[in-house]
Amino acid sequence: MSTPSAPGPEASPAPATVLPEGGDSSLADGAWHRMHPLTPLFKGGLVLIVVAGIVISNMRDRIINFFVQRFAPDEVDYTDYPGDPVDWVLANNLVLLALLIVVGVVVAFIIGFWVVWRFHQFRITGSHVEVRKGMLFRSQRRAPLDRVQGVNLTRPFPARLIGLAKVEVVGAGADSNVDLEYLATAKAESVRADILRLASGARSARLAAAGGPAAASAGHGGVREQLVGSMNAGVAGMIEGVDLADVAPESVVKIPTGRLVGSQLISAALWVLFFGGIFVVTLAAAYFGMTADGETGVEIVIAMVGIALGMGIPLVIAVVGITWAQISRSLRYSIAPTSNGIRLTFGLLTTITETLPPGRIFAVSVSQSLLWRPFGWWTVRINRMTGKSASQAQSSSAQQFNVVLPVGKRADVERVLELIFPDITAEQLAHLWEHGVIGTASDDAFRTVPRRAAWRHPFSWKRHGWAVVPGALLLRKGWMWRQLAIFPLARMQGISVAQGPISRAQNVASMQAHTVTGPVSATLSALERDDAQALIDEVARAAVDAVTSDHSHRWGEQNTAGIAPQQPVTPPPPVAPYPPVTSPAPEQN
Repeated sequence: MSTPSAPGPEASPAPATVLPEGGDSSLADGAWHRMHPLTPLFKGGLVLIVVAGIVISNMRDRIINFFVQRFAPDEVDYTDYPGDPVDWVLANNLVLLALLIVVGVVVAFIIGFWVVWRFHQFRITGSHVEVRKGMLFRSQRRAPLDRVQGVNLTRPFPARLIGLAKVEVVGAGADSNVDLEYLATAKAESVRADILRLASGARSARLAAAGGPAAASAGHGGVREQLVGSMNAGVAGMIEGVDLADVAPESVVKIPTGRLVGSQLISAALWVLFFGGIFVVTLAAAYFGMTADGETGVEIVIAMVGIALGMGIPLVIAVVGITWAQISRSLRYSIAPTSNGIRLTFGLLTTITETLPPGRIFAVSVSQSLLWRPFGWWTVRINRMTGKSASQAQSSSAQQFNVVLPVGKRADVERVLELIFPDITAEQLAHLWEHGVIGTASDDAFRTVPRRAAWRHPFSWKRHGWAVVPGALLLRKGWMWRQLAIFPLARMQGISVAQGPISRAQNVASMQAHTVTGPVSATLSALERDDAQALIDEVARAAVDAVTSDHSHRWGEQNTAGIAPQQPVTPPPPVAPYPPVTSPAPEQN
C-alpha cells in the first residue's frame, strides 16, 4: 500500500499537495503517461511502411488501373498503354487525383499511428510499474517493484539516431518483463533511476508542482518539443553514449579490441572444426559413392566442386555471422558500480545498458576453454532471472545478459568478483583463485571424486568437487573447460542427491543445486556418498545464517530521503566467499 509523500516546498504559494508515492522525476508520480510520439513508428510502423512501399512498387499498374476505373472509367483506358504508369498519369492529367490518393494514404497512416500512441500509456507508483495499450483489444501488464530483477536500457540503432531508448523492467517470472518503449534517452535514464530507487526500498520525498531540477529536466513538453529534443540529442548520443551521470568515471575493466576479436576468432576455430568435420565426412562419402558407381575422374571432380561450393559457402557464412555477432555485442563493454548495483553496457550498433541490483544474482561462474589457456583468458557468467519465455531465453541476445565479462585476464576477473562480492578480501580472493579457479593444490579443501570412480571423469576427477563456505556453495569441475561456480546460499531453492544402480554399487552419488536456469551448471556427479550427505547437511546449516543476514533485496531502505549518494556506493554483498574451514573427509574404499 502506498503512503503519501512530503508536500511541496514551503516557498510555494500553492497549498501543500499530497502526491502519490513515486520517484524524483515527473514521470514517477503515479499518474498515467504516454510514450514518445514516434513509438508506433519503431514498434512496427517502419516495417509496415517498407512493406507497403514494396507492394505499391510491384503492383502500381494494377493499383492505378483500379482507381482509374473507379473515378474515370469512360475517359481513359490504361489497359492498352505500353509505357510507364507514372508517364500515363501525367499524360492524362491525373496528377491531382494521384496526389489526393497519396495524401489520403499518408493521413490514414498518421491517424493509425496517433491512435496507437494515444492508447499506449505507463505509470510508475511506489509499488509497481504498469503498462496498458490497445483500443479494441486492450492489454495491461504490471511489474511489482519488489520483484524487479534488473532494469535494462536498450537503444536499437535506428532509435539511437533520433535519441530514443527502451526501458525494460525485468521481472521474476517467465514472460514477465514490462517494456517502456520508447522514451527520449534523458527521460529513459530518469525513469530507470526512479524504478531502481523505488525497488530498493527507499521512500522518495516527491516535490510538488514547483518541482526540483530532476522534475524540470524530465518535464513532458508538447509533442513538437519531444520530437525536436530527442532528434537533437540523437546524433550527440551516438558519439557520447549514455549513462554518464550516475556511474563511476570509467569502467573497472578495459577489454582491448585486439583481445576481444582474438578471443572470438579462437572460439570460431571450434565452429570451423565442427563444420569442417561434417564437410570432410560428406565429401568422403560422396567420393567413395561415385567411385563405386564407376564415375569418371572428370565427373567426380565436377561433383566434388559442386558439393564444396554448395556446403562450403553456407558454412563460411554461418561461422562469420556467429563470430561477428559475438564481437559486435561485446564492443563498447564497460562494467562499473552504482548506488543501485552493477551497471553493464555493451553493444556497437544496438547499445544495451543493464543495471543488476543487489540480491538478483543467483550464480556466478569463472570459466576458461582449452584454447584460451595459453593466453590466460577467462570469462565470467551469471544466472539471473530474465523475465523472458523459454523460447526467448534461448536466443543469443537474451544469453548476452548472462555475460558480465566476455574475456579478461586474472586481474579483470578479480575486479569483477570484487564488484559482485564487495566484502571479499585480497587474501580470500587469492585463496579462492588458487583453490577454486585453478584447483588441485596440495592442500586442496574441496571434496572431490574418489579414485575408484575416476573412470567417470578420467581427465578432471581431481578437480571435480565441492566446498561450502559461509554464504556460498562452490562447485569446481572441468579440465578442457575449467569452471568454478559460486551459488549464494541465500538465493538457492534447494539441493538434491541422486543415486542410480551403478552409482549405488560404487557407493557414489550425484548432486544438483536448484536455482534459476542459466549458463552456470549446478550439477556434480560421482561424489562420495558420505560427502554428498555431508553436502546436504552443511548447506542446510549455512543457508540459515545466509538467509538471516541477507538484506540485499531492500538495499536502499536506509536511505529514507530517497536521494541517491553523490558518489557510487557498492551495496552490501549477498555472500562473501573465502576459503572453507572444513577439511576433506577421508576416502572410503
